[in-house]
Amino acid sequence: MKTKPLAPDNSRDHAKNRPAAAQPSRCLFPFSDGRQCSMLRHDSHPSLCLFHARQEQQLLDSPAIAAELAGLSGPAPDSSRGQFLTSTDISRVLGKLFQLLAQDRISRPKAATLAYITQLLLHNQHSVQHEFQQTLGYNAWENARHHSLTSQSACPLPPIPINP
Repeated sequence: MKTKPLAPDNSRDHAKNRPAAAQPSRCLFPFSDGRQCSMLRHDSHPSLCLFHARQEQQLLDSPAIAAELAGLSGPAPDSSRGQFLTSTDISRVLGKLFQLLAQDRISRPKAATLAYITQLLLHNQHSVQHEFQQTLGYNAWENARHHSLTSQSACPLPPIPINP
């Protein structure tokens, strides 16, 4: 008994020939191996899904975030402008880091790395204080620390004396 061969399945060709308006919009993010993301495009972005739109926004915000963490911008800049002289300076940075993570403006791995670095800064602070006092004197350290805690302006370090 002979059977008729089945007709070729052209359903894939029909899907390719459908008008673009009938197909849902997809994310246009290209992977390094040439593939393209298959997630649906998010309404808040013209060409990316929510995941890739967030990644793009974090990348665009990174200079502003770096400036915030270093105390170079924002509503209440750190008094030491990135010098981290006191525990208060480091605490301010940790507070900002917490806010950025809670607002999803910084990734968890980056936040963990920066938190670890601030832990190292805090741990090393006693050595910095000792070196500062040995080089510039105890009064210079107290003045710099006092200025760092009471001022919202930049805290210039006193010049290092040169011994002939």
